[in-house]
Amino acid sequence: MELSDTDKLLVGIVAKGLPIISRPYEEVGRQIGLSEEEVILRLADLCSEGTIKRFGVVVRHHELGYKANAMCVWDIPDDRIEEIAEKFSSYDFVTLCYRRPRRLPDWPYSLFCMIHGKEREAVLEQAAQLVKDCGLEDINRDVLFSGRRFKQRGARYGMAASQ
Repeated sequence: MELSDTDKLLVGIVAKGLPIISRPYEEVGRQIGLSEEEVILRLADLCSEGTIKRFGVVVRHHELGYKANAMCVWDIPDDRIEEIAEKFSSYDFVTLCYRRPRRLPDWPYSLFCMIHGKEREAVLEQAAQLVKDCGLEDINRDVLFSGRRFKQRGARYGMAASQ
């Protein structure tokens, strides 16, 4: 797909992150000669066309006091993954939930969900709640707490990997 010069500028600016101000789209528009409304409509079009696949927020949990972050991994039978994933996703404390292929024999887990918490004990209690509420007492699982934080940022398009 060929983007106009304006669309290239727009995608380049939003890929770096929106300014944290009350009218970020107005500021983006000012930088590239569009109105706030034009920026919002153009981004909506780029999303609906599939040019932009995802447009969202990267939350820096640590700065918000969430220092006990854990990936909960589950060996859910294939015929129950969709059902259990839907149940997990209904909990406010589950921030991500997705399926991944098993890597046997070392990695039997097929369903992953992220729980961000301020204290380890609270995260463990929430994981235990998932077990109890979803009848997963006999399911092989683990709670893997983050030991290191990596730089979080959105995707970068058409830029060198070092940028």
